[in-house]
Amino acid sequence: MVGVLLLVLTACGASGVARSLPVNDDDPASVIAHAVASLDKFGPYRDPSTAEAEQGRAVARLILDAPADTAGLDRAFGGLGYTPKHGTDPATGRPYAMYTMPTDAEPAWGTVLIDRTRPVRAVVEVPHPAADLHTEVIGTALHRLLPGSVLLVAGAHRDAAGGKGDVAHNDRSMFHILATEFAGRGIPQIQLHGFADRNLPEREAVVSTGSGPTSALAEGVAAAFGRAGFNTCRAWAEPCGRLEGTRNEQGIAAAAAGAAFLHVELGYAVRSNPSRRDLVAKAVVDALG
Repeated sequence: MVGVLLLVLTACGASGVARSLPVNDDDPASVIAHAVASLDKFGPYRDPSTAEAEQGRAVARLILDAPADTAGLDRAFGGLGYTPKHGTDPATGRPYAMYTMPTDAEPAWGTVLIDRTRPVRAVVEVPHPAADLHTEVIGTALHRLLPGSVLLVAGAHRDAAGGKGDVAHNDRSMFHILATEFAGRGIPQIQLHGFADRNLPEREAVVSTGSGPTSALAEGVAAAFGRAGFNTCRAWAEPCGRLEGTRNEQGIAAAAAGAAFLHVELGYAVRSNPSRRDLVAKAVVDALG
């Protein structure tokens, strides 16, 4: 049995706001919030080189094959420019390894947070946390409810570098490289997004499988959302206002690998309410079992 990988991509914010936010370096949620607040669409970003892309694939394999090898992970991440930190999550009491990058300089690939209590069994991805407001908060909550999860926070606004920062639609990004490597092992992915309520006013959530076939995971999450009281659009059964994620690069890669991919869109009324955000995270955990 493998643990859960949680992929979260940071997005827009204002560096002035970030500098005013207190940060607790021993609390991963605080570090992530500080990073997200520092981002804006004029910030730096670049795709990895061919050599860096291969290093990224090696890092993903090491997370899967040798999660207890912290020294090896430190070296591998360090070779890509990440800074390591090890500690105990104050919210869970579980040990973690965290790898961070500055958000104000290239390559701006963000933060990787690994819960070290279990191996990886799923991937949860949040590609646009500050742009899709509060999705990084849901991602952190979900990570904390899933022992063995890994949280990846890519550190660029989705509009950075002429749109290359939108890693959900950039198959050259480090985010995509890591996700594809995990998909190649058949690990399911859950990707969180947000939509403006006016774009689908009659619904609070959209669950789809991107370009892949309907899965038990998708049906389970949609059912769990229903039990939690969310008015949910099931993309395999009805149109969902062009929020189905069929052009999502991670979804395309997962379908090619035969791995499950879940694309979840949440309305602002859900994302802006702390108690409803918690319900989202708990519903996903219920579906994962």
